[in-house]
Amino acid sequence: MNYAICNETFDGWAHDRVCGFIAELGYAGLEIAPFTLAPLITDVQPLQRRELRAQAEAEGIHILGLHWLLAKTNGFQLISPVEEVRNATADYLGELARCAADLGGDILVLGSPKQRNVPAGFTVDRACDFAVDVLERVLPVLDETGVSLCLEPLTPHETDFMNTAADAVAIIERLGHPLLRLHLDVKAMTAEPQSAAETIRKYPAHLKHFHANDPNLRGPGFGDTDFVPIFAALKAIDYSGYVSVEVFDYSPDPETIARESLAYMMRCE
Repeated sequence: MNYAICNETFDGWAHDRVCGFIAELGYAGLEIAPFTLAPLITDVQPLQRRELRAQAEAEGIHILGLHWLLAKTNGFQLISPVEEVRNATADYLGELARCAADLGGDILVLGSPKQRNVPAGFTVDRACDFAVDVLERVLPVLDETGVSLCLEPLTPHETDFMNTAADAVAIIERLGHPLLRLHLDVKAMTAEPQSAAETIRKYPAHLKHFHANDPNLRGPGFGDTDFVPIFAALKAIDYSGYVSVEVFDYSPDPETIARESLAYMMRCE
């Protein structure tokens, strides 16, 4: 299994320090939240991108891509009845893809629940049309960069759009593009009608990326979720991507989260 961790876990740490620390623990990859680099990804200039990539590679770490794509931004919405907003959002997602490629990655994880709620007065079906319009406009940049845009189902507690893997796969199949893929997250799969392991086994052809965490918002092994059947399902479908630790509760500290999450996952594997 290829293990990674999300960089926002290490609030206040320099990028090279993060890379060195996780490499020592045995991680192979780092996933980056754009807001940890700059207010907008377009503020991250080519020289900085090259430096970030070089620092990671010097430690043997692969920057696999970006997540929290629209978090802490203004004016971007996956679902909007306003064409100018959809155009701006598609353009920004394209810039995120270009940055991911510059960093050496090939993954974008589209979660960002606050930027994808169904607008008042619109149906879910109409909201889906708006989302498809945005995603379709991004496809040429995905082709240009080779970056996969991975749709992340999230629970109804976070958003009212795309709550299950079936919802995401319906959009993926509607567009039918090889670089539009599925992302699954252990915490988010609590909204699925079946277990996390069953969900994984149901969508092997679509799954590109995976987040490991517990529904209690902490890391794998810090809650009651048993990862043995989850890893068994990933192995059963010959999953070859990264298992990336993403937490929302940063206690007790980044070092403990990173160290114990990895140790637990390796025992389960």
